[in-house]
Amino acid sequence: MSNVREQRAPRKRVDGFSGGSRGLRSGIAASVTAVVLLGLAAGRCAAADAAPQANGGGNGEFTADGRKWTPCAAEYGTCRFNGTRDVLYGTAQQHVVKTFSNSAECNNGVFGDPAPGVEKRCAMAPTVANNATASVAKQDATPNAAMQSATPTDLKAPPGQGLRCSAPSSQVPTAASGDLLEADTPSDGTRLFAMNKPFALVFATRPAQADTLNWQIRDTWNAVRASGRFPVAAGATLSTLSCASSVAGYFAVSASLERGHGQFESRGTRPAGIVTFGVLPDPSAALPGVRFPYEDLHRFGGQGAAYLAPGQHCCDGDGYRPVYTALGLTWVNDNRNWYMEEPKKPGTFDPASKQLTPFFRRGDLLRLIQLDGIPQWASPTNKETHSYVPTSLAQMKDYMAKVGAESNRVRMTYFPKQRDNYYQVTWEPDADGGLPWRDTDANFIAMYKAVWEGIHQTDPHAVVMGLTYSSVQGNVTWMRKLGPLGIGRYMDGMTIHGYYDIGTTPSHPPERAADSGNQGTVPGALPAAMRALRHEMRLYLKPGAPLFVTETGISYDIGQSYGKNYPGANVLYAQAAVTARTHLILLGEGADMTYVFYLADMPDAAPGYGIFFELDHPKGAYGPSRISPKPAALAVAAMTRIIDGTDTLGPLKDLPQGVYAYAFRRLGGGKIVTALWTHDNDKWNAKSGFDASRSVDYRLRVDAPGTTGEVTAFDMMGNATSVPYRDGMASLKLSPAPVYVVSGNAEVFRNAVTTPEGYMAH
Repeated sequence: MSNVREQRAPRKRVDGFSGGSRGLRSGIAASVTAVVLLGLAAGRCAAADAAPQANGGGNGEFTADGRKWTPCAAEYGTCRFNGTRDVLYGTAQQHVVKTFSNSAECNNGVFGDPAPGVEKRCAMAPTVANNATASVAKQDATPNAAMQSATPTDLKAPPGQGLRCSAPSSQVPTAASGDLLEADTPSDGTRLFAMNKPFALVFATRPAQADTLNWQIRDTWNAVRASGRFPVAAGATLSTLSCASSVAGYFAVSASLERGHGQFESRGTRPAGIVTFGVLPDPSAALPGVRFPYEDLHRFGGQGAAYLAPGQHCCDGDGYRPVYTALGLTWVNDNRNWYMEEPKKPGTFDPASKQLTPFFRRGDLLRLIQLDGIPQWASPTNKETHSYVPTSLAQMKDYMAKVGAESNRVRMTYFPKQRDNYYQVTWEPDADGGLPWRDTDANFIAMYKAVWEGIHQTDPHAVVMGLTYSSVQGNVTWMRKLGPLGIGRYMDGMTIHGYYDIGTTPSHPPERAADSGNQGTVPGALPAAMRALRHEMRLYLKPGAPLFVTETGISYDIGQSYGKNYPGANVLYAQAAVTARTHLILLGEGADMTYVFYLADMPDAAPGYGIFFELDHPKGAYGPSRISPKPAALAVAAMTRIIDGTDTLGPLKDLPQGVYAYAFRRLGGGKIVTALWTHDNDKWNAKSGFDASRSVDYRLRVDAPGTTGEVTAFDMMGNATSVPYRDGMASLKLSPAPVYVVSGNAEVFRNAVTTPEGYMAH
């Protein structure tokens, strides 16, 4: 694999890896390896300057737009008053005005961000303006700022009627410069919304003469969910529609003018013709939240960050919220690499004074602590390296003891509900990868011994993990070699990267037999590779050792590139289906936790690894500030809500050819969730198109013989359907997109599944 290192802020020893990736297949991105390795130090984002004070700061009355305004709340506060008032948000020079009754929450989620990077406030006017002039007076700075200012009216989608949008609730002038057609869904930056809650769909139009705008909204399956038309005036107009949806999932907006034609221009890695948003699922009616005995049991993490909050830029600040919490991703990487913490000389890392990055202190994101790499002064090559044992293992052990002390302090202080600390020793030491191990096997084990002994010397709750080769089969191969040499004595658990093919892409799905001649993973697909890995773990690691999959992503197909007309809807659907299936196989075959790779499209890699489009750079960027969801993002959001808080029961037995099914049980002896789909590689490829309509019939036992009733089934986007069953059997139509069936009788699964070898429920 190539090694595309994550971007770091100049305060690299505080923020850790927060932007880019490590670990993409060398067969895809080998051409960038040398450039990346030479440019590790140079590829860092510039630190964001301290945010300037708001213009017109102070608490006194001021004038804007020809009106007097009285400050009523600081940013993130609440402006309270009696009756109906216009409320200004921002600064005297850059602001938005909206009308409220009795109170207004003073934040970007309500108003958008009219003044990025500066401190804002709310002020109220004595009365409501007589026309819309005030509300648009400062909207002409940029089209994006104008769109972010729109507020939806209260519209609740009637039950069963799905996605609905009103006729334009307002049409006001906007900036004259810009594309013929633009659209956006103002939000907290994620472009993700709650079900049945109103949100705004804002169109900017600039026709030379009066025209009519036709619009459509399509879902993951490219089916039209909503459509409409409305007149627009000549010139630059901003039209705001209020929408709400009782349907969860990914949605793509398209539009054209009847006389002027046109379409949305491409933005960054998002192709032309669409503007995307998502509606987050809520499966709580069928799956009430579980109680986690300890936070370590969360099953999903991620790589990549997006700096969406006002005033934040790559790579300073919190790049994980609000997007990780919206998606349901809990685990992220934190760095205590020796070469980062003591780059110049030994003894400079102080475990008592080391400050945890602020965004971790909330305790809702869990740390996987990275330890790979040694500094120049400790290297036998006199260069910072991942390829050789240090000149002094005693010094390495001493450093690791300090890391253990600091991590134990951090866990007790900030993570009282976390049972253990988790450490990853090496990162993709593949011989053909970006961080290849060039030293001897004996020295590799000696290094693990030094790390393990040092960490355990000071951290009684340490879980030291490796080997983290790039593919599942690579970890199998090396455990077969190193296990008999004793490396398992210095591993409390296993970390791997979950790649399974030369190109984990829609056309190379995890069920594909990549190499039928490879006796280690016959038939060469991901389920068999995971079973081989579980066997090696049982041989060489202690019972119940955790298995973390700390990177797995699905890119676009090999040879493709970002473009105005790529990817299309079929490719995006296929990526979502394969993303969900891959992580379900990893968990269903015995992984305890799995990382989704990557948050948003990035450069220096095979295109498409992001589950979000990056909207500012045609080849993607690290640490973006503007993103837009793909179907894969909403497939992940559904999967995390349904599968997090479970133990693995395992794959179902006696499945027909082409059917895949994995059963999970909610913690605390709760309900059973069975994830099912079908796959036929002969009918699933880019050349012929990814067949979303293919289906096979399958009967799933959900209850005892002779019983009747109903179970709940969720589609890939998390939408619920009641499915009747007779004689304990539910009849399902399976497609390439996974479905999740929730049932209550655990006893019927006791002998119906194969428990992954050595796996222990929590």
